[in-house]
Amino acid sequence: MNGEPAIRFERVGKRLGGRAVLDGVSFEVRRGEIFVIVGASGSGKSVTLKHMVRLLTPDEGRVWVGCDCISEARGGELARLRDRFGVLFQGAALLQWLTVYDNVALPLREKTTLSETEIEARVMAQLEALGVADAADRHPADLSGGMQKRVGLARAVILGPEIVLYDEPTSGLDPVTSRRIDDMILEMRERHGLTSVVVTHDLHSALAIGDRIALIDRGRLIEVRTPADFLRSDNEVVRAFLSAQYITRRGAWETEMGR
Repeated sequence: MNGEPAIRFERVGKRLGGRAVLDGVSFEVRRGEIFVIVGASGSGKSVTLKHMVRLLTPDEGRVWVGCDCISEARGGELARLRDRFGVLFQGAALLQWLTVYDNVALPLREKTTLSETEIEARVMAQLEALGVADAADRHPADLSGGMQKRVGLARAVILGPEIVLYDEPTSGLDPVTSRRIDDMILEMRERHGLTSVVVTHDLHSALAIGDRIALIDRGRLIEVRTPADFLRSDNEVVRAFLSAQYITRRGAWETEMGR
């Protein structure tokens, strides 16, 4: 990991429905890190994620991907910048009428000139790596929530993106499956050197996988800290967020993290 930013927000402001959902937000995501954005429902964290791939355009400020300003890009330039991302959506967003294999193969068929033989090799290798190769011929409705997330991730990374965005990856999953998803995110970073941005309300997950944690509250960036420093923060908003999830300054978290 180096200090060059993969993503940079410069004083980003956004209003939706007459309400400020982002208010002067500035931060950098370093290359190769797992950057976790936490906050309560409606705090602005998912809106922040959407700005990264230009699903939303800021009313004020700019968003950069490397040296390119994605918030001002148009046409082919915007498409090129978006191709640098893979996205795991909250509900996995798999096409229900396609098999697991065809869901993962879809980006290769739409974006490359690979032969079906080459596509098959890539798809099956990725499914194998994520432990869902046996489900290749099944449909999404036949899979558990955790398996759907793994298939969604296989599709998100099949084109070899530089950056993967995770939108509430543990939402709706039981604690054991949630921790498996955490392990999967860590493994993908280690295997491919990916930059990862994770939006979650699950602070336990954030502390387990994040290199740095950013708390957004009512559209404003409150703090960006390492997990250890986040736990020790004296900021009242951070302390309230920790307490709401029964995480204290001292105890199992610091012991397990070796802090």
